Amino acid sequence: MNSAAPLWPLDAALPPFVFERAEPVRFGHCDPAGIVFFPRYFEMLNGLVEDWFTQGLGVSFAELHGPRRVGLPSVRIDSEFRRASRMGETLRLRLALLRVGRSSLELLHRFEGDDGLRVQFRQTLVCTSLDAMRAQPFPADLRAALDAAWQQSEAMARSAALSSLHPESSSL
Repeated sequence: MNSAAPLWPLDAALPPFVFERAEPVRFGHCDPAGIVFFPRYFEMLNGLVEDWFTQGLGVSFAELHGPRRVGLPSVRIDSEFRRASRMGETLRLRLALLRVGRSSLELLHRFEGDDGLRVQFRQTLVCTSLDAMRAQPFPADLRAALDAAWQQSEAMARSAALSSLHPESSSL
């Protein structure tokens, strides 16, 4: 039995999720037993981050890495696997912003099935010059988008806190 603390305690209030999408579990995700082969979850994670940048933040992940030469490598990923996922299921992939620094950010990801949490990740990304291969501050447009996402996350957290204090007002 693993005695390590979970990445996000199951009984703790979750941070607001600023981006989410559905992901069908496909044949190519699975091993011969018909369950997701764990490295495929990391591919799904990377796809979710790319989609968040492009669709959620409005900053093209492909443009950052291509012509703009701005990389966002993962410098840390902690993972916790809870339940198996099978071919044909659909997972809900959710992303929460935990911290934004000058040149790095920390995310919480949860992949959920109909029966609850399947896997969660805590990820740190660092903004990097692909030419110099060194950390650099976020470009201005990305910084503005991250700041807006952070403000959205804080507003969602405040709203959730108020709703829990006054549950009758959330049904109005």
